[in-house]
Amino acid sequence: MDFSDDIYIKQALVLKEVKHAFQKLVSEDSMESFYVIDIIQRLGIQHHFEEEIEAVLQKQLSVFSSHLNDFANGHELHELALQFRLLRQSGHHVAADVFDSLKSNKREFRAKYGEDVKSLIALQEATQLSIEGEDNLDDAGCLSRQLLHAWLKRHTEHHEAIYVANTLEDPLHYGLSRFRDTSVVLSDYYKTKKEWTCLEELAEINSCIVRTMNQKEIIQVYKWWKDVGMVKEEKFAMYQPLKWYIWPMACFTDPSFSDQRIELTKSISLIYIIDDIFDVHGTLDQLTIFRDAVNRWELGDTEELPDFMKMCLNVLFDMTNDFAERIYKRHGLNPIDTLKRSWVRLLNAFMEEAHWLRSGDLPRSEEYLNIGIVSTGVHVVLLHAFFLFDESVNMETVAVMDNFPQIVHSVAKILRLSDDLEGFKKEEVKGVDGSYLDCYMNEHKHISAEDVQKHVCHLISSEWKRLNGQILIQNQLPTSFTNFCLNAARMVPLMYHYTTNNPCLSILREQIKMMVNM
Repeated sequence: MDFSDDIYIKQALVLKEVKHAFQKLVSEDSMESFYVIDIIQRLGIQHHFEEEIEAVLQKQLSVFSSHLNDFANGHELHELALQFRLLRQSGHHVAADVFDSLKSNKREFRAKYGEDVKSLIALQEATQLSIEGEDNLDDAGCLSRQLLHAWLKRHTEHHEAIYVANTLEDPLHYGLSRFRDTSVVLSDYYKTKKEWTCLEELAEINSCIVRTMNQKEIIQVYKWWKDVGMVKEEKFAMYQPLKWYIWPMACFTDPSFSDQRIELTKSISLIYIIDDIFDVHGTLDQLTIFRDAVNRWELGDTEELPDFMKMCLNVLFDMTNDFAERIYKRHGLNPIDTLKRSWVRLLNAFMEEAHWLRSGDLPRSEEYLNIGIVSTGVHVVLLHAFFLFDESVNMETVAVMDNFPQIVHSVAKILRLSDDLEGFKKEEVKGVDGSYLDCYMNEHKHISAEDVQKHVCHLISSEWKRLNGQILIQNQLPTSFTNFCLNAARMVPLMYHYTTNNPCLSILREQIKMMVNM
């Protein structure tokens, strides 16, 4: 790298200091170690402590599982909720029964915790990891939200009011630490202890390294885009590679995954470009020829296509073949057939939507959603990401990925519904794209615009529960990949909630601005 090695030397020294303090803490105070794990994750530096964190969680998991009632009775609510959340978000399926005692007397709960912001926030954050069928956990989340909103009304000038409001607006589980304000992560207690103030120093060093790497990566992405030659075509001249790069930048959180971020950007670029070809640039006859060429995986019989379409096909074939060759050299397994099928599945979905768009007829909402989930291209992105992790790439895991697994389906459904919901809110888009909401309202003639939006919000919430469940039960695919899927779902609100005042969106925009003005 061009920038000084000094920053890496400094990082190593600070990291050694933090690890020593953490190991000492673990041996002395198991509950305190959970608070520090929470801080580490909020600061986005958990990749430095994966083994240490997992050791703490495994030890606590055995206690949690074997002595549930004793554990629940022996801890404060905020302690219980924090440990539950940290265990679940690391993929450990701890039972929600630990919160059963909360449902017995809501009046008593309100009296006990109505002013206990620390416990209410911890419970609110924990309930975001609920899965299907956990009604009691959902009830606890609803109650904690009600009490936090009531607390805000009573304490509008309180120094924690903004923190409470942000928690309600943007729970931890649905966001990425990189796009959060980390200035309030360390409590006053930890700020007085030198061994923990170095956590902030480590986070600042990490941010500096990541920012510099991202700037270098986007330069390489722009160079690739120029070298591939598509920018010379008028239809493609206005594309901004930075938009494509944002997804892998956010989802590959480990700074060492530089090559992976660049490679995945290339695949994402073609999804955007081909989507535009089907939506805007091609006639049905041209799109049929284009789709059939991908089915055959060859350029024969494409003479009637305009040059820009043939160029796109060339880039798609060359890029995918090169990608497959690299995977084969690393793993001795050639994924070309699996990669081809993912593209064929995507283009078949694009083709179906092109027929709908040009006919002017709205499909049934269920039919639209089945096709719309595929046409997000999420399965193509996640398949490429899976191979880029270099973990557990074998015949069995490739077969799982080849069959559009539920975890991929959930991320794609969250994206499709979120995109349609936000598009529906913009008056100029209503009735044009034929979104899921338009299809649903066409079937249910008396439903209001407000009610159909509530219906879609419910569908998104339900899909998050399925995704949470997949993170807990998925044992065929590596944890690094399932975490990538989770990060992709977390990016959806930032990429598709155009009008939100979410503070995370402001931080994302600032980071993009820094890359553009580098």
